[in-house]
Amino acid sequence: MSGGPTPPDLHETAHDLIAALAAGGDSVAIAESLTGGQLVAALTSVPGSSRVVRGAVIAYAPDVKVSLLAVEANLLDAQGPVCAEVAEQMARGARVALGASYGVSTTGEAGPESASGQPVGTVYVAVDGPRGRASRAFRFPGPRSAVQLAAVRAALHLLADSRPAPAPSADVAPDPTDDGNNLD
Repeated sequence: MSGGPTPPDLHETAHDLIAALAAGGDSVAIAESLTGGQLVAALTSVPGSSRVVRGAVIAYAPDVKVSLLAVEANLLDAQGPVCAEVAEQMARGARVALGASYGVSTTGEAGPESASGQPVGTVYVAVDGPRGRASRAFRFPGPRSAVQLAAVRAALHLLADSRPAPAPSADVAPDPTDDGNNLD
């Protein structure tokens, strides 16, 4: 994905997510480390994304995570930048700093060598939003670009899963006596 067009499946996911955020009157802020801007690039590849994307912070260096995203320095010292708690604090920091409904983050080791001591392919994504926070850990195989692309995909899916389910259409109320087997 580096510098190239957004893969079709990723563009479709981003498109659906932008539409859902806009329909809900929500916004998103992004904090990226290992993906280096690819997550926000996927979201902003969608026409109309400016209605919901508040901005992004690409925080590679630990001191940037602390100063711009309010990640606790003692957490970074104790656990390093590649862990669930750092991902969660990055998501929360982006949400608060940029005034968004949701914050989403990526951190991990894309390779080819590990800088944190974690195995290459280790990725954490997190979302902080009105319903709380969630994070997921992954171990993605492949070269740097494949790990980064998989991390972007995982972050988009976690953000989509963190949103409330769409409300049923208000146009037609369901018939409580309908068992779903009617053919007329």
